[in-house]
Amino acid sequence: MRERGTGMTHESPTAYFDSPGSTNTDEVIDTVIGRLRKGDIRHLVVASSTGETALKFLSRLKGIDVRLVVVTSHCGFEKEGECEMTPDTESRLLSEGAKVVRSSHVLSGIERSVSRKLGGSSRTESISEALRALFGQGFKVCVEVAVMAADNGTIPCGDVEVLTVGGSSEGADTACVVRPAHANNFFNFEVREIVAIPRRKRRGSTKV
Repeated sequence: MRERGTGMTHESPTAYFDSPGSTNTDEVIDTVIGRLRKGDIRHLVVASSTGETALKFLSRLKGIDVRLVVVTSHCGFEKEGECEMTPDTESRLLSEGAKVVRSSHVLSGIERSVSRKLGGSSRTESISEALRALFGQGFKVCVEVAVMAADNGTIPCGDVEVLTVGGSSEGADTACVVRPAHANNFFNFEVREIVAIPRRKRRGSTKV
């Protein structure tokens, strides 16, 4: 990306993948590490339900001045009363200095329960589906976890840039530099750079 018109030029490469999925995780990590080495990003938000993807990032962040925030799914997301991230994994992340956020998903939350029970869809779910359809599941997750981290106070909000990583079910396939916002000011959110993204947004898609 080359930015002009402000008296400054900023170049940052974007990694494009043929399709979404966990097979892109290692290359996403490589690209994110390269972006972090520029030194202007101090906060990294990684979506990681089980913590496996977060641990992969953690092993590569040695010597880089960045604060890692791991956003995991809320308890009961897959099975009532159970959390996907084990206490041992969470303890390991915390012992290495990472912050862990476990919270209801801001782009579904209780709205999904109402839709399942009564049918129809909500405005919140419409935003989620629009992001997913236009830019992919991983991109939607990047936006969502940044808002969740901001609402939990684990990243700053305002005129600050944060690198956020998401994926499609497992692993990572998308990364963005964003200006985060709280949920109650969602439309102040900005995506400023796309660091990595699949070209095709749905698995098995072959049409251009």
